Formats: sequence, C-alpha cells, structure tokens
Amino acid sequence: MIKQLIEDSRKIVIKIGSNTLSKDEGGIDKKVIQNISDQVYELIKKNKDIVIVSSGAGACGIAAINKWARKDDVHYKQALCAIGQVELMNAYKEEFERFGIHIAQMLLTRDDFNDQNRILNMRNTLFTLIDEKVLPIINENDTVSTVEIKIGDNDTLAALTATLWDADLLIMLSDIDGLYDKNPKDNGNAKFIDVVENVDTILDEVEIEGISKFGTGGILTKIEAAKRVNKYGIPMLLVNGKKEDIIIKLMAEEEKATLFKGK
Repeated sequence: MIKQLIEDSRKIVIKIGSNTLSKDEGGIDKKVIQNISDQVYELIKKNKDIVIVSSGAGACGIAAINKWARKDDVHYKQALCAIGQVELMNAYKEEFERFGIHIAQMLLTRDDFNDQNRILNMRNTLFTLIDEKVLPIINENDTVSTVEIKIGDNDTLAALTATLWDADLLIMLSDIDGLYDKNPKDNGNAKFIDVVENVDTILDEVEIEGISKFGTGGILTKIEAAKRVNKYGIPMLLVNGKKEDIIIKLMAEEEKATLFKGK
C-alpha cells in the first residue's frame, strides 16, 4: 500500500525534524542531509515535485556560535536561529548542487496563513519555484515569530504547506518507525500501528499517558498534522528519518511506516 502510494503521488511534502538532522553530540549531521538529498533526487528523477519543510536552524546556530547555547533569553534564541538558518540552507545548497538542483528558502509565520493576500503570494511563489524546477525549503521565521504569530512546530507547518500546495502526500521524517499504541521506548510490548483509517478516533486506541513524549516534538503534534491533511484527503506517512534510504526502502517494501490514510 505504501509503495503504491508513493509511486502514485506526484506532489510530495517532506518534513524533516530537528532530531532527524541532529547528531547525538549536537549540531547537524551532514551525512543525514546528504542521504535525504540523495533520496529526494531519486524522487525527482521519477518526475515527482518535492517541497521540503525543515527544522534545524536552532541546532545549526548553536553549533556555529556555541557561546550563546545556554542563554534562555528569547532574543538570543531568535539570533541563534538567524545564524543557524544560513548554516542550514548552506548545507542543503551544497548537497543539492551535486545534482544541479537550485534551492529556495521560504520563511513563514502563522500570520501568513491567516491573510488571503499572503496565502495567494505564498502559493504563487511555491508554484513558480516548482514550475522552474527549483526546490523550496520551508521553515518557520523564528527571528520574527512571537507567541502571537508563531505556528508553534514544523509538524503543523508541514501540514499547512501540504494543504496550501494541494499535495498528494505528506511524508513526516521523525526519529521513530511510526505510531505505536504506547511509548515504544518505555514499553517492550508496544504494538506498531501500520494504518490509521480514522485519525479522529486514533487516540482511543493508544495510551495517552506519555504519548506526547515519544518522537521528536511529541507524537501528538504529528497526529494533529495528520488530522489537518487527512481532512483535505491528503494521506500522511510517519517514517523513521534516522534510517538510511528510508524512503527508497519503503518503495522497495523493505521498511515499515505508519500510514494515515485520509478520506
């Protein structure tokens, strides 16, 4: 089912979480970015249009200027993201240059999705980039985001992007294989859920206690993202992005993931 879904999907949004990109000791793992770019290129060769939603600016900022790492002041955190965004995009630029692919950066806030003129401008920019074979890489604009205009997490941003672009599929790269009925890191008997037929009732099938803790950013944000896209008939895959060639292996039916089917 997953193999056929990827093969049939023309417009794919791929969300890459911070924990997928980060090394255990901190900073961005460029080998992971290289492997993800290899997989994206394989999809592009199959005539698929790709949009990336990528976290990691904060981690890149800390790696670049570690002297601010322990500062809790919001202005320092936003400054670290400003520094790290350059580092992150440069890492993507270097990898996709190998394939002759240009990248473009789009930094967005919640306000952008609440204003019809901005929505139109975002769609026009996105479609123009795709038409010209330029790869859009989207992130939240942390340097200007406050509580009032912050999207909150890139799971939500990826879902908003998928609906904005009328995507055929959202692939969520995380640090777990998919959805379990309980936290697999604490429970050896956790049951893996291959397919979620109805995302609106899935929380009745899983243990709420501790569920928000497993997976990067919490599994609840990913379920909410699935609700957003499934409402518009867009399926979502929750995938372990830490595994090498995970998307290629899914297409070869050599790995597992959770499919939120949509309607």
